[in-house]
Amino acid sequence: MTDALSAAAEPTRRRILQLLAPRPRTVSEIAAEFPVTRSAISQHLLLLEQVGLVAAEKVGRQRIYRVLPGGLHDLQAEINRFWTHELDLLVSDAHQRHEHTDRSSDHTSDRPHRPVRGERETP
Repeated sequence: MTDALSAAAEPTRRRILQLLAPRPRTVSEIAAEFPVTRSAISQHLLLLEQVGLVAAEKVGRQRIYRVLPGGLHDLQAEINRFWTHELDLLVSDAHQRHEHTDRSSDHTSDRPHRPVRGERETP
């Protein structure tokens, strides 16, 4: 079974979630926004329902889908955990590189300047 993060990462399903965010819609309304069959959209909706991002309500012969706020909240929390960890690693790496650069520049500042090939030596 797919998890909510994987389900929402797929472009068609992500667009479906965007369409459902402002208001509930029928499968036909959603399918009208895509160049694929209604059946294909129904399969995407079923997966989104299985992972807890949308819910369906049967009204007569139609199924009306809506976003589940709790599912989106859980998805956002998962994304935040991922990015927080990744950003912490990037910040740590940046600090290490900065310290290494500072140490390197401290040693080179004592050295006399030597001209590079083609550069004139200034008195």
